[in-house]
Amino acid sequence: QVQLVESGGGLVQAGGSLRLSCVASGRAFSRYAMAWFRQAPGKEREFVGLISKSGGSTYYTDSVKGRFTISRDNAKNTVYLQMNSLRPEETAVYYCAADTAAGSVVAAQWEYWGQGTQVTVSS
Repeated sequence: QVQLVESGGGLVQAGGSLRLSCVASGRAFSRYAMAWFRQAPGKEREFVGLISKSGGSTYYTDSVKGRFTISRDNAKNTVYLQMNSLRPEETAVYYCAADTAAGSVVAAQWEYWGQGTQVTVSS
């Protein structure tokens, strides 16, 4: 089992940047693929991107490609989401997720979730 805690959210102007972190407790962090999702008020949870267990592969939803970067440090049990050129429509609660499977864009297929961190992008 793994517990996830996100941090780094906040208020940023459109075009700005934020870096989110997600720290995992428990052992064998490298056994888990990691992902970031986001959920805006009144909307379904949306896939943002994922990173493989080793960190060698990443995959992003089309709308964030070239602007967002996911990385991980297995020695620190941490996964990061670097967000650049943020847009007001990306205001949401951002969640990290973990699963021992290879990874999916479907939220229901991820076993472990953090509590989320709020990102607000002002216009």
